[in-house]
Amino acid sequence: MSDSFLSSLIIGTAMPTQLTGLALSLRLFDALIAGAVLGLNRGEHGKAAGLRTTMLVCMAAAVAMLQMNYLLTLSGRTSDSFVMNDLMRLPLGILTGVGFIGGGAILRRGSLVVGVTTAATLWYVTVIGLCFGGGQVLLGWAATAIGLVILWALRRLEDRISIEQPARLAVTVRDGGPSESEIRNRLAGDAITVRSVDLATREAGRTYTFSVGATRRADRKGVPPAIENLSRAAGVAELDWRFFE
Repeated sequence: MSDSFLSSLIIGTAMPTQLTGLALSLRLFDALIAGAVLGLNRGEHGKAAGLRTTMLVCMAAAVAMLQMNYLLTLSGRTSDSFVMNDLMRLPLGILTGVGFIGGGAILRRGSLVVGVTTAATLWYVTVIGLCFGGGQVLLGWAATAIGLVILWALRRLEDRISIEQPARLAVTVRDGGPSESEIRNRLAGDAITVRSVDLATREAGRTYTFSVGATRRADRKGVPPAIENLSRAAGVAELDWRFFE
C-alpha cells in the first residue's frame, strides 16, 4: 500500500486517478456505511424513504463519481475531436435525479407538510456519496458525523421546543352553555389561538367549529387541559378535538 494512498485515507485528499481494486472497494464501502447509519434514523421513524433507500441513494452517488473517475482518461481531447466530455454532468445529473425522489417523500396531510426532513436526508447522503466516490474520505465522514448530530441529537432538542400546531375544535352547546366568547377565553388561557370560527344551529344546540393553532411541545401529544375542562363544562353536549397530523 503506497504512502500516497495512506495519505488520501487519513487526510481526505483525492485518491490517484488510476484506481486500484482496494481504493474502489474502500470508496464503495465508506458510502455504504455512511448511507446506512443515516438511513437508520429515517427507518426507525417509519419514514417512506428508510434504510434501504438511503443506502441506495448514497451508493448511486458514489458509483457516479467513480464512473467519472474512470472516464478522466477520456478527457482533454482537442477541440476538433469527435467526442467532447463534460464529466461533471454525471454527478450533477445524480443530484437532479434525487430531487424527484425527495419530492415523492414529501406529503401533505391537511394543513401539514411532512417528509421534508426525509427529502433533505436523501439529498444530503447524495452529496456524501459524491464525496466518497471522489475520494474525499475525511470530508465524507465529517459530513456523516454532522448529519448524525442533526438527525439524532437535535431531535431531542426539537422535541422540547414549543411549536404551534393547527387543530380543529367542534363543540356543541345547549341553552345555558358557554358562549363563543367564553370558549375563546378558555382556549386563550391555554395558549390556543383561534384562527376562524363557524356557527351552525342544530337540534342538539349551537355547534361552534373553531380552526385554531395550539402551542405545545413537540413531544406532548395529549389533549390540552383547556379542551378537557371544556368537555366537562355545563351545557356542553358534544366536543370533538383533533390535531392536523
